[in-house]
Amino acid sequence: MAVFDWADTPKVKLGPMGAEAGLSDLETGFLDTLWQFAREVMRPVGQQLDRMTPEEVAAADSPFWAFREQYLQLGLNLETLQSLSPEERSRLFPMAMEVLGWGDAGLAISCGAGFLPQYMSWMYGNEAMLSRFPDTVLGCWGITEPDHGSDSLDPNKQIFATGGEYGKPNCVVKIDGDELVINGQKSAWVSNGTIAEVCILFAAADTGSGPDDAKGCVVIVPLDHDGISRGKPLDKLGQRALNQGEIYFDDVRLPREHMIAEPGDFKKAVYAIHSEANSLMGAIFTGAAQAAYDMAYDYAHERRQGGVPIIRHQNVAYRLFHMFRKVEASRALSRRVAFYNGTMDIPALHAGMCAKVTATQTAFEVASEALQIFGGIGLTRDHPIEKILRDARASMIEDGCNEVLAIKGGYYLVDEERL
Repeated sequence: MAVFDWADTPKVKLGPMGAEAGLSDLETGFLDTLWQFAREVMRPVGQQLDRMTPEEVAAADSPFWAFREQYLQLGLNLETLQSLSPEERSRLFPMAMEVLGWGDAGLAISCGAGFLPQYMSWMYGNEAMLSRFPDTVLGCWGITEPDHGSDSLDPNKQIFATGGEYGKPNCVVKIDGDELVINGQKSAWVSNGTIAEVCILFAAADTGSGPDDAKGCVVIVPLDHDGISRGKPLDKLGQRALNQGEIYFDDVRLPREHMIAEPGDFKKAVYAIHSEANSLMGAIFTGAAQAAYDMAYDYAHERRQGGVPIIRHQNVAYRLFHMFRKVEASRALSRRVAFYNGTMDIPALHAGMCAKVTATQTAFEVASEALQIFGGIGLTRDHPIEKILRDARASMIEDGCNEVLAIKGGYYLVDEERL
């Protein structure tokens, strides 16, 4: 009797998520719908937006808005997440973001940032903000400032040079009794910045003795409020489908109920949202890496040189294997981190950083190798691989540049009890 009932040399064809096994019926059904959306809607719209000016991307007649309407019909919303257990949510949501990243990384980030105000309001139990701003309202995350980028994610100043200072914040929330008064600006890197309707604002707080960047606050800000204006949409190298731009605040006055995290909770809020954002970036750019691999894999079977498909050439097969290996490793890490951070009482920020740095670096490396397989044609806009390369390059800077994340992550590895 044979121990193994298969061919002597079996060829196992893996699915769109590689060596993925054991999906539940819920996951299979949901992901099938997302794959169709990513393939038939998201990728074509992303490519169309990539060739438009930033002003055209943000315009009322932009294809972005039709995309968003269809996205909202998918059910990837707060109600769905609330209906799942932490374990179910921590499996399904990263897989969903990976599929969206496969479709278009910039649009996936827009979707993720788009409901951060509602997600964080839910996490903090602020029902007033949830009822006023349902997750059909497009959101944004305002943290980066003209003079402060990745250092905004380091309120405990772990990575500052000896003698270094944070400097003057560009945006301040003055807490005056039951009223908040906001002045200043957030930089051009706010995702959905010029088109969002609501912002989750991370800013320095002034409780009466001047701004204190180490004791900031988190505020839900309606962007149609008096005193708010926007800059022009940012024109950039990669993720051109993702609208980004400045937000200005001039004596914007809001009731204190809009503050979901007080100064005493600010460091915890930064830690929490950073853990979440880095984990999601890991998922999105695992998807982008998979997309680059898929394009190169298909092309290697179609393109013929020397009378055979180029995948028959050792160098191409060698490259594809290492691309496959990197994508699988990125997927395993990002899923593991997302599950840990979503189910444990305290998330591990350095694990989230690890997922983000690994996945974004992987996406860039795999896209670069894919372009090399395409050869000269890969440099043209006839093939979207050059777009994925540009999108992946941008990811190594956004949401904390990879170098700063690595330095800060290293500090979290220090065990004070062993020193």
